[in-house]
Amino acid sequence: MKNKGVWATVVVLLILLLDQVIKIWVKTHLALYEDIEVTGWFFIRFVENPGIAMGIDIMNKVFITIFRVVASGAVIYYLHQLVKRNFSWGYIFCVTLVLAGAMGNCIDCVAYGAIFNESTPMQVATIFPPNGGYSSWLNGKVVDMFYFPLIEWHGYVFFRYIFNVADAAISVGIVAILIFYRDTLSQSFAKESPNVEK
Repeated sequence: MKNKGVWATVVVLLILLLDQVIKIWVKTHLALYEDIEVTGWFFIRFVENPGIAMGIDIMNKVFITIFRVVASGAVIYYLHQLVKRNFSWGYIFCVTLVLAGAMGNCIDCVAYGAIFNESTPMQVATIFPPNGGYSSWLNGKVVDMFYFPLIEWHGYVFFRYIFNVADAAISVGIVAILIFYRDTLSQSFAKESPNVEK
């Protein structure tokens, strides 16, 4: 059980590190909406997401950020219970991906407004600018950059969404749970511990 907890922590830290290194590099090296073409179907395209998933902006930003932080805390508690009850490492790993992704985007929302100046199509942001950030704590925008326009046909783009490492971790974790661990998900909310692998 202890090893599962240690490995879950390591996975979270590695994903957070990768996510934040890429985001900070993009934020401090590219102007807003600037592209780097990696291949004909893969671009680094810098955009910022002020709202929730897929750019939806329907609620107060501070409320959204507080919700993200509370949700991350709930997943931390849930993951702790999974380790304590000795669930399988596969399921714990999937939940760990979701947690790491949630925390990665939380960092942007909580801190980026205060530690970066504004990114615009004409200006590359700097970290810790002398005149302060583009907003305040809890009002940061999430940095996205991975763009895979796999098929473009008469104005239609298949997979037009732009995402980051944190988004990818959340998506992979949730899809894997839905495909491979639906029963385990149900068991995790039962009072009895399941009969699982050590």
